[in-house]
Amino acid sequence: MTTAIWWIRRDLRLADNQALHAALAHAEHVIPLFILDPTLLASPYAGAKRLAFLFGGLRQLVADLDKRGSRLIVRSGRPQDQLAAVLAESSASAIFAEEDFSPYACLRDAAIGQQLPLKLTGGVTVHPPSTVLKANGLPYTVFTPFSRAWKALPLPHRQAVLPAPERISTPDLASSPIPAEPSLSAAALFPPGEAEAQRRLRLFACGPAIAAYAENRNQLDVDGTSNLSPYLRLGMLSARQATVHAVEALDRAAGKGAETWLNELIWREFYISILYHFPRVRGTSLRSEYERIPWSNDEKAFAAWTEGRTGYPVVDAAMRQLLQSGWMHNRARMIVASFLVKDLLIDWRWGERWFMQHLLDGDPAANNGGWQWTAGVGADAAPYFRVFNPVLQGQKFDPQGNYIRRWLPELAAVPDPYIHTPWEMPGQMQRQAGCVLGQDYPMPIIDHHWARDRALAAYAQAREVNYV
Repeated sequence: MTTAIWWIRRDLRLADNQALHAALAHAEHVIPLFILDPTLLASPYAGAKRLAFLFGGLRQLVADLDKRGSRLIVRSGRPQDQLAAVLAESSASAIFAEEDFSPYACLRDAAIGQQLPLKLTGGVTVHPPSTVLKANGLPYTVFTPFSRAWKALPLPHRQAVLPAPERISTPDLASSPIPAEPSLSAAALFPPGEAEAQRRLRLFACGPAIAAYAENRNQLDVDGTSNLSPYLRLGMLSARQATVHAVEALDRAAGKGAETWLNELIWREFYISILYHFPRVRGTSLRSEYERIPWSNDEKAFAAWTEGRTGYPVVDAAMRQLLQSGWMHNRARMIVASFLVKDLLIDWRWGERWFMQHLLDGDPAANNGGWQWTAGVGADAAPYFRVFNPVLQGQKFDPQGNYIRRWLPELAAVPDPYIHTPWEMPGQMQRQAGCVLGQDYPMPIIDHHWARDRALAAYAQAREVNYV
């Protein structure tokens, strides 16, 4: 009787799981194995909310496996040691896992592959980074040509999506419990698990929401996004299945909305490609000339940003949303990132780490790519002179202040004309609204126009130094 290990990493699902499918094709018995890796758990980029989402997803996977006569085996320790132990205990002949592309994952898998029978499959991306290259074999660093090359490759279709197996035969092995803490609250905005991911995918991609995606996705006061990013991050939903739904929506004439969502999925793969081909971006700017920016790095200003007390309502609402829910609207991510880097002149790496510590969908590739884009220092980055005005951004994407009032209850009674500029309220109106500036809500910690000029000067200085 042959046995194989399905090494679960960021693929907490049974449907369209290429590693699981390969293991079932290889052996009569399959061991679903998850390893609590102390290196990842102790990383300064690890976040309690994301760990809680992961552990919740594992519990849902346990229930799904139980329905198929299987069970999840959990071990804790160095992956190579734990894999070797399970191989010895079970006499398994192979280990199957979905290939991952972060620097840590690449080094880990290369080392394990030299010692153990590790076989990597697709699944984290639709097209692996090694397949989307220029004619000269070099990687793309600009999104548009990457997107064209990506779309020129065969697009997945519904028949390619693998169904969840009906039964998995698993030998009886010792298992550790899934950690009880950290845990998600019962009112979590993103219930973990594959079933919830599938429900949300159908709700978004098979209904009217996807057609309106292009118009609504930037509005902070509208639920216009797919709400799938945490599930894609931990593989409770496959990238291939999401892409199939995007392509089918295009075929149904969902128009600009479906096209925009497909491009967002391709952006995800673009940033994975950048991290894979340029692993140094985890610590340095892709565009090296901006490594000499003279950052201010004011710790008090950074603390005010993290706690949502900068005095700019749209920035503070977004940061409170992150602290309370573990998620933030993508437009809000750009606004707060621009404010940290350009207004406060704080190194983008500080913000990148903070996001990773708090986001349910914190992904090393997408998070790094987004921060470098906003800072103007990365692949296909926004020009360095683009500095978001937080007042204008709030007025445009939350015109009635509904988003602000949801996350900043102290501003709930502020009249509409002042919701984005509460410091302009007359004193009597502040008292009537129960929002006295400097007492109930802070005054702006910095003047945006002055800060913009300072940022442009700092970036210009870095560029000049590079040319000397």
